[in-house]
Amino acid sequence: MHSPSVSSVRFVGVHFKGLLARAALPQSASSHQQRGYCTGSSPVAQTSSRWATMMATATVRRLGVNAPAMLVVRLLSGTANSSSTLSSTGGGAGQGSEISSWNKRKPQCREHHQLTCGQEQQAHSPFFHVQHQKQRSMSTTGAAKKGLVAVEEARRFMVDCLIKSNTPPAHAKQQADLLVEADYRGHFSHGMNRLEMYINDLHKNACNGSAVPAVLNETPATAWVDGNNGLGAVVGNFCMDLAIRKAKEVGVGWVCAKRSNHYGIAGWYTLRAMNAGCIGMSMTNTSPLASPTRSKEAALGTNPISVGAPGKDGDGFVLDMATTAVAVGKIEMQRRKNEPIPVGWAQGPDGHPTTDASVAFDTACLMPLGGTELTSGYKGYGLGAMVEVFCGVLAGANYATKIRKWTHAGADSEADLGQCFVAINPACFAPGFEGRLSDLTGILRNMPMTDPNHPVLVAGDPELHHMAMVDKEGGLAYHVNQIKTCSELSERLGVKPIEVI
Repeated sequence: MHSPSVSSVRFVGVHFKGLLARAALPQSASSHQQRGYCTGSSPVAQTSSRWATMMATATVRRLGVNAPAMLVVRLLSGTANSSSTLSSTGGGAGQGSEISSWNKRKPQCREHHQLTCGQEQQAHSPFFHVQHQKQRSMSTTGAAKKGLVAVEEARRFMVDCLIKSNTPPAHAKQQADLLVEADYRGHFSHGMNRLEMYINDLHKNACNGSAVPAVLNETPATAWVDGNNGLGAVVGNFCMDLAIRKAKEVGVGWVCAKRSNHYGIAGWYTLRAMNAGCIGMSMTNTSPLASPTRSKEAALGTNPISVGAPGKDGDGFVLDMATTAVAVGKIEMQRRKNEPIPVGWAQGPDGHPTTDASVAFDTACLMPLGGTELTSGYKGYGLGAMVEVFCGVLAGANYATKIRKWTHAGADSEADLGQCFVAINPACFAPGFEGRLSDLTGILRNMPMTDPNHPVLVAGDPELHHMAMVDKEGGLAYHVNQIKTCSELSERLGVKPIEVI
């Protein structure tokens, strides 16, 4: 029988070396340079390796293991260093004063040239964190059911489809960058899965792919924007960049937009703020899909909230959550795979929870975060209503049941979604914010584990782990049914079919 010390050493060596192995990447400069926005392999390897080594050290400390285990940690640290020797390919000035020293402190962040409203601007690779693979297992189950697609090939296919759908290349690139990033970070429900819906909206003229946002009213710290029924990514990028400029000038930027459309993962926009050295917040309302507590009909949307805060040396906090138990896309993914959903995700037509993904999809009545009233679902209901206040009500957009329904077939009318984007400059407050933020995340990650196979994570950690896994596997693992949908889109639009590895 092994002693606790030997067993602990074995656990640390096997578990954390496994994390590093999944993050270790081919050190090819050419592949690094070919990657687009936030898809570089070297930054993921660096941050994932640092994270794994940090977690290993914390585990050894908690287990009370001495010299042999610390040798394992030192070996892991050496592995981490050897897997992250690629240097950054970007530097640059970015968007004038909007890009702060955050990227200078993060040399692993690469430069990316993003086209916004027809003009070329520079942005930097968003913040990276670790994904515990089991967290996303429902999105990537069964190797035989997967179709592996290179990240850049997924981006190419999306851009081609959007351009064929009355969208200028600059706007198509922005929208595709967002969708690819969602898949890359493990949020498959908000990536390629959404492309067909955007295409259908564009062909029905329910959304204007050429629209450019306009500022309606402005103060040094605030702005009210008309999205002019443009693509959500175009409107969202415009608004968050405007909020960042204001935060750099006066400390806080608060921007609300009306007449927008589905804007993808909320975290995309808070990552933009973090890359500029700011704390970011992003919220949007959506079509009514969630029932208020004690109701059996939907009145609010999934109404997601994201908050992102930069720490030191690539660390940070990136919360991105729906105010419902799950986003409707999770149910779509289960339905696409013909698999059940957990109890507490959605209601059936009788107002009671259902585990049938098709029934849940057809009923379109998600449960609020927390589930039923007995399990404090009224708190999620309250958060969803709060988002509605900041988005639909404050921006003068549609809200609650006034928002049109949205299906895969597209909509027959303008969405007029309301959205909120906030940037806060921590330099206007107590010095040392990033250090304290990293201290906080360190405290949380180093708490005693209930299961040594599942280390404590903070918001944003799961995504980086998934990004490292995608880089190691060499592509995005799409379900076979998603590949089928892409093939149908290719035939319909006359674009080059998506290539599966």
